[in-house]
Amino acid sequence: MKKLILLLALCLWSNAVWAGPVQERNKALARRVFDEVFSQGKFELADQLYAPSFVNHGLHRDANLKEDQTAMRGWRQVFPDLKITVLQEIAEGELVSVLWSFTGTNTGEGNGIPATGKKAEARGITIWRIANGKITEEWSEWDQLGPMQQLGLIPVGKN
Repeated sequence: MKKLILLLALCLWSNAVWAGPVQERNKALARRVFDEVFSQGKFELADQLYAPSFVNHGLHRDANLKEDQTAMRGWRQVFPDLKITVLQEIAEGELVSVLWSFTGTNTGEGNGIPATGKKAEARGITIWRIANGKITEEWSEWDQLGPMQQLGLIPVGKN
């Protein structure tokens, strides 16, 4: 019985010891995507950071890695000076949640948005599933109305 209790205690301890480093690695991977891929436009890193089977679960349809990266490239065209800042991150198991904000000046065209020369900012939340050191799934929500109003593309409602 003592051996069983010792074995159980060892298993629980080792799980706690190994879970922390994995979660820290997952948070570091998330920061790297926001810093290097999104903010710096290093899209060539996507193959290293995302699984080939990656799926972004959108509200109305899912997007694969190519579609997801095409949309992100479009946002970098709209906002060539795009800066995305990680504000908070939480990791549990294979999931990493990131609260982020973006700022940028709309001097380019992309994703159906014309250049206005105006600045915009917004905030969002992304949840990624990370397995074997690669992002496999994504769920994101972000304020898309605010930037369109800031760019003058959608009128601001009156109270």
